[in-house]
Amino acid sequence: MRRRLITALGLTLIGMPAIIIGGFFYFLLMAIFLVGATWEYIQLFRGVKLDPQVHITIGGVALIITTRMFFPEYAMPVFVAAILAAMAYHLIAYERGRDQAALDFAITITGLVYIGWIGAYLFDLRNLPDGGWWFMIALPSVWLSDSGAYSIGRAYGKHKMAPRLSPKKSWEGYAASMFTGMIGGAFLVYAYSTFGNFSGNITILQGALLGLVMGTLTPLGDLGESMIKRQSGIKDSSDIIPGHGGFFDRIDTWLWGAVIGYYFIVFFIL
Repeated sequence: MRRRLITALGLTLIGMPAIIIGGFFYFLLMAIFLVGATWEYIQLFRGVKLDPQVHITIGGVALIITTRMFFPEYAMPVFVAAILAAMAYHLIAYERGRDQAALDFAITITGLVYIGWIGAYLFDLRNLPDGGWWFMIALPSVWLSDSGAYSIGRAYGKHKMAPRLSPKKSWEGYAASMFTGMIGGAFLVYAYSTFGNFSGNITILQGALLGLVMGTLTPLGDLGESMIKRQSGIKDSSDIIPGHGGFFDRIDTWLWGAVIGYYFIVFFIL
């Protein structure tokens, strides 16, 4: 726990300036996490003898997030081109004797969609008007719900939530995730509106609802990554982040939080 907290503090000291400044500094930080997660994703499947195309997957993710951040009008053509390139590569691989080429293709596409296209909502969220503030409501709600689930689940968890996917997760921890997400979302809106210069059109009740949605849905991102790791027989995607595992371990809930937060804010607030 101590190692986990020290690492979280270090990430905060690096991440906060990037979130506040935005632009290329923010892009670079998030791109490191997303591209790093893509590499780990590929290695997880290679552990069970599947072979997503590394250059198309990593290169495609890099191009997708770059265009979504800086050239959004080109994002969809780049996304489509990456999918077609993946199909072309894997059908050639099948012709050359790779019997599992269709599965490899599906894994390549999943990386492009899940980490690339959905991950790019981290940039769409930050690029909203007052995007730094919106990011600092949506994603910290996820982090608070995550911390609540981890702390309460570890101390009081007795009823297994998903024993095959993640044996340590409990319904008590999940309830804590929803509660701390809701309280966290409400508190963040109150704090920013009262002590900051945030003037976004969001009420404390809406902040609580956003936090509740985050605490309810983003744990599925964690369980989704657990499913991939269980398929591979690997506990952590890597050990590059002390106390937190790998990049993929770190962003599993961010992926859900960014896209859910973006659409919640666009549809119900802006």
